[in-house]
Formats: sequence, C-alpha cells, structure tokens
Amino acid sequence: MSMGEILEILPYDPAWPNAFAVERDRIAAALGDLAVRIDHNGSTSVPGLAAKPIIDIQISVRDLQPIEAYAALLGALDYVHVPHADDSFAPFFHRPSHWPHSHHLHVVQAGGAEERRTLAFRDYLREHPHVAREYEGLKRGLAPLYSAASFESRQAYADAKTEFITRITTRAFSRGLPKGV
Repeated sequence: MSMGEILEILPYDPAWPNAFAVERDRIAAALGDLAVRIDHNGSTSVPGLAAKPIIDIQISVRDLQPIEAYAALLGALDYVHVPHADDSFAPFFHRPSHWPHSHHLHVVQAGGAEERRTLAFRDYLREHPHVAREYEGLKRGLAPLYSAASFESRQAYADAKTEFITRITTRAFSRGLPKGV
C-alpha cells in the first residue's frame, strides 16, 4: 500500500486537545442551542494514547431527526454527512470531503445510550493508562491490515476493534462511568 492508503497510528500529540477546543467553538457557534453538549472523544481525547490524527467529536442533540436540522449548519463548516444505517442513532460527518480527514463528527441523542457508551469508554481509558496501552497495541496491530483508501476498509478496521471496545465499555459502566451524563 502507498502512504496515502495506510491507516496511520501516530504518537499522542499534545496539540490535539487544543485542536478539539478550536473546532468545538466553531461548531457551538454554528449550532447554538441545537448542541446540548460537544465532547472530545476517540483516541485523540485520551492523553498519551497513539491515534489516527483525526479529531473525533461527539455532538449531543435533543433530537436526532430530522438530520437536516443540523446537517446544513455543519455543511456550512465544510462537514460532509455520510448516509449510513447508523443514522438512526449516530449520524456521521467528516471534514474535509476527501481522505485524509482531519475531523470526524458523531451526532448522538443527549442522554441516550450512544452518548453514554462513547463517553464511558473514553473516561475508562483516561482513568486506566494500562488499558489505553492495550488498546493502542490492538490498533497498531490492526492498522497495517486495512487500507485508508476506502470507507469500507476504514469501517472494517473500526469493526475489528468492537470486541475490545464492548468489553471495556461494559467494565466502565460497572464502575459508574461516565460521570455527569
């Protein structure tokens, strides 16, 4: 695979939280009251964790439908909606329109199961660096097996991490995470 096709896992970059904060502020200004909360999630939100250099952002809204209520506002910020079966619980957007992406947005129901699941996993990794290292090892092992060149391959990479994520999320829930949601 050529460099543009490799799923890159890079060492943690201390600039990632600031990159999230800048984008959070842009999104908050565009969505106003539609956004109940905007969270940094994914691997770039866990200090010390190697990751694909893509800022994952979770936007919690009162109502997921109609998607058009927020899709046009996000489109004005150059986010592209990717229609998918997951639209029923977590519509997905990315920026820019072509790979490599710099930002991924996941829109979820405020107070819903998907919001809690994502934040519980993130919070557990933040509180348990040894588990974050285990997750990093899994990602580094899987990344060379998948191509960045197609959505299907990137989705297969994400799917290959599901068992680990589900196991850790179950553990996180049993310990009362996420807090404050």
